[in-house]
Amino acid sequence: MGDKTANQNQVSIDLDRQGRSNSSYDDGPLKPTGTAVWAASAHIITALIGSGVLSLGWATAQLGWIFGPIVMLFFSLVTCYTFTLFAYAVCRHSGKPATWERNYTYMDIFQSELDGIRFEISRVVYYTSLFGVASGYTTESSASLNAIQWSKWFHSGGDNGGEYHMNRNLCVVIFGVIQIFFAQIYEFGKLRWVTVMVTAVTSLTYSMIGLGLSVAKVAVTGKFMGSPTGISIGTVTETQKIWRVFHAIGVIAYAYSYYIILIEVHDTIKSPSLEAKTMKKASVISVGLTTLIYMLCGCFGYAAFGDLLPENLLTGLGFDQPFWLLEIAKVAIVIHLIGAYQIYCQPLFTFIEKEASNRFPSNMLITKEIQILIPGFRRYKLNLSRLVWRTIFVTITSVISMLLPFFNNGVGLLGALGFWPFTVYFPVEMYIREKKIQKWSTNWICLQILSFACFIISIAAGMGSIAGFVLDLQTFKPFKFAT
Repeated sequence: MGDKTANQNQVSIDLDRQGRSNSSYDDGPLKPTGTAVWAASAHIITALIGSGVLSLGWATAQLGWIFGPIVMLFFSLVTCYTFTLFAYAVCRHSGKPATWERNYTYMDIFQSELDGIRFEISRVVYYTSLFGVASGYTTESSASLNAIQWSKWFHSGGDNGGEYHMNRNLCVVIFGVIQIFFAQIYEFGKLRWVTVMVTAVTSLTYSMIGLGLSVAKVAVTGKFMGSPTGISIGTVTETQKIWRVFHAIGVIAYAYSYYIILIEVHDTIKSPSLEAKTMKKASVISVGLTTLIYMLCGCFGYAAFGDLLPENLLTGLGFDQPFWLLEIAKVAIVIHLIGAYQIYCQPLFTFIEKEASNRFPSNMLITKEIQILIPGFRRYKLNLSRLVWRTIFVTITSVISMLLPFFNNGVGLLGALGFWPFTVYFPVEMYIREKKIQKWSTNWICLQILSFACFIISIAAGMGSIAGFVLDLQTFKPFKFAT
């Protein structure tokens, strides 16, 4: 009996260790590899530039030539400033550098800096955001797969007759099966740098292709389309115009959400004494360069198509030529989202599995690892609870994608949900506590004004995205072929 208990405890310990190594951004200490500002900047840039960049042209079309660039500049300044504040909370200073306590997960930071109720709220919002990102990535990847399928049909002569039925649900199932497979790689955390590099290359690939094709179209037509105030009344109603403006703000907010990778960036910096200074410089450089790319993509996309610009530059309206370049961009989107899905889900996977092992330490279905010999590879450790729960998770995100296949609305809602709490509120509150800023002092008042203003912006952006969902649901039929 004693040996059996010891074995069970050892299995539980192994599972806990596995959970720490399994997380992409929610794990224990790793050996830092970066030595300078450029390393941190590179990681932030690769985190910022994602599939949301393809919707920035649509967001610019709603806001117009005047307010589109202004809103992007506003979010870049707020993001850059608040994350320099957040840098001080990631590494808590106490005495000599050798005694500094380092926070390795967002939950560590929230628990050390926030009181009970605010910590619980932050945890719920954080993991809800991760779940939402997973559903959104499923929707976007299925749209890209479907666009590839449509392109093949069109260029094979499908336009000469007949009608194409877009089987997007099949694309969702394909993406879901791929994610179920990758989700079972229990040592996925050890592959994260390979995944980050792949997602970085693919995201830059489709972003540059979208920008290049937009510039080419402007060069061919010889004119910039669009208007100073965005899409005109008449094309949409006054009410729709208001909701679309709010929605566009949420889309831009989502594009600047890189809070999930910030802890990982800190883990790449070797010297703790230089972390805050390095992160401050890295934020300025990376956000500045990213804003330049965002403005180019958003403005040239709007200039190329004006009010007709679709919600997604590459999978919506698209381009006829060059066909092969568009296919490369769409494939890059799918590859990027396959890796990004796992990167964003690993912290949530780890959290659930740790909670389960802590609550039921003697349950063999949760703690036991079954060794499976795979010829030519290392032994695979199969855990039944991991197999079942991760499969259920991917299935749920896939079903939600089928029921709500509105990526742009989801992007706006996720941007609204994550911008204020993670980009503004928590960094501000942590900075106030860490620096012991007196209540009602000038600094305190200015920080609270910034936080409240961004809270109002997030509320408005969320309302605009929800309104978009409501309008789309009026004509959408779930689980039906779309023509």
